[in-house]
Amino acid sequence: MNAHHEHEFEAAPGLPEPLPLGETLLWQGSPDWVPLAIHAFHVRKLAIYFAAMLGLQAIYLSGDPQAALLKPLLTSAVMALLALALLATTAWFAARTTLYTLTDRRIVMRIGVVLTLTLNLPLRQIAGASLKPLAGGHGDIALGLSGKDRIAYLNLWPHARPWQLKNPQPSLRCLPGAAAVGERIQR
Repeated sequence: MNAHHEHEFEAAPGLPEPLPLGETLLWQGSPDWVPLAIHAFHVRKLAIYFAAMLGLQAIYLSGDPQAALLKPLLTSAVMALLALALLATTAWFAARTTLYTLTDRRIVMRIGVVLTLTLNLPLRQIAGASLKPLAGGHGDIALGLSGKDRIAYLNLWPHARPWQLKNPQPSLRCLPGAAAVGERIQR
């Protein structure tokens, strides 16, 4: 039985068609799902928030000696863990279905969990790139685009520079070894 690949329509992984003659593949990579969950999906911040809300709920319920403390706290804790698990799973799917490709002429971003989008960003249309280092050698590389053409923030998310809503910047998010990738883009 042949294995079924979800992107079997691609000419090569991450590319909708074969590279033209003379174009060279320089690098391919994907986000690491754990930093993506932490920095794009804000799982750590939400875990802290849920823990604080559970603490407040415990303090509130402890003021009433007749209140059953365990059942409401357990229900709230299970719901919080379920929400965090769903977000972490979404980050895992986002990382698994994303592939960034750098050639000597363009950056190709294949993104999307349910609806796959392939963005071709010619290097001549990239006005600049900025690296945001993250823990563990990971980082985000935001790409500033020149010209009038823009890509909608919601089409890019979570592969967009955070909070750049007016002029969205495609970003290679949570890359392992991001500094080396940034140097390749710069060259």
